[in-house]
Amino acid sequence: MNITRRSLLAGVAGATATLGAPSILRAQEKTLKVGGLRLIHSISPHFYEKFAIPGYKIEVITFDSPTDGKNAVVTRSVDFGMFGAAAAILGGAAGEPLTVIAAACNRGMGVIAKANLPISSVKDLKGRKVAIWPGSTQEVFIMERLRMEGLTVKDITPIRVPFGEMHAALIRGDVEAYVGAEPTPGLSLATGDGKLVEYPYSTSMGSLNMVTATHEKMLTDNPDLVRAFLKMHRQATEYAEGNREAKIEMAIAKLGARREALEKAVGNVELTWRMDETMIQRTKTYAAQMLELKQIRALPDFAKFLNPSFNDEVAKQTV
Repeated sequence: MNITRRSLLAGVAGATATLGAPSILRAQEKTLKVGGLRLIHSISPHFYEKFAIPGYKIEVITFDSPTDGKNAVVTRSVDFGMFGAAAAILGGAAGEPLTVIAAACNRGMGVIAKANLPISSVKDLKGRKVAIWPGSTQEVFIMERLRMEGLTVKDITPIRVPFGEMHAALIRGDVEAYVGAEPTPGLSLATGDGKLVEYPYSTSMGSLNMVTATHEKMLTDNPDLVRAFLKMHRQATEYAEGNREAKIEMAIAKLGARREALEKAVGNVELTWRMDETMIQRTKTYAAQMLELKQIRALPDFAKFLNPSFNDEVAKQTV
């Protein structure tokens, strides 16, 4: 075989191109940015890589505040985001360009009191210092629960405390109870410092908690990506919800949560993706509650704010 200088160089070039191909492919991958909260409620995006959209790599951006997560969607800093229904409704009522396209989580809330105090019901919160995070889903739920018991926020002393600090505030005695987000209630129960007053799901809002949204232009500019995202979201959510240990391990790895807290919390967290009639009605009821509480000045334009059409398409698919 006669190997010329030209054929040798061609062979080397071909080998180099082959070796470099994976790097080239990686460089051509697009990044899909997904926002979530530092809560087990939005652990699903951390499983997206198992079901990733071909040609995309997943970047999960974690927020501590539901409002920050919502703002990231509005400014298109993320492509899709998960945050509390309250934050979404605040944006929708203000005419911000975000649209809810899926559910994210039900339940995940808990009213916790200091273990050694005589507080066993919502009525017993009267005159107590209660940690509540303003603008949160939990705030809307506790306000409604107070109303159902013949009380108002004036009957308690609300203390502004972030979710992640509520357990410590309870131990220090800064507050006597809190309305928290998992896994903080689970932590208080696991350590014995707190006791369960109730899981506040007896209102007409049911157990609605977090939603999944995108910028309204995403629906018209890239509808195929919305469909692909929702299929991935469905697969990851169903996988995480069906694999308790995997969900716990991921929360430990990604959120720094404590196992003993998660062991208590996972039973109070329902990961979900389906935007069905029940979820839609609960969202509208939720918005009506916020309007009554004067947290918003007008209801969102539900025709723009809620779009279940893509979700319904994915629900018909076999995945």
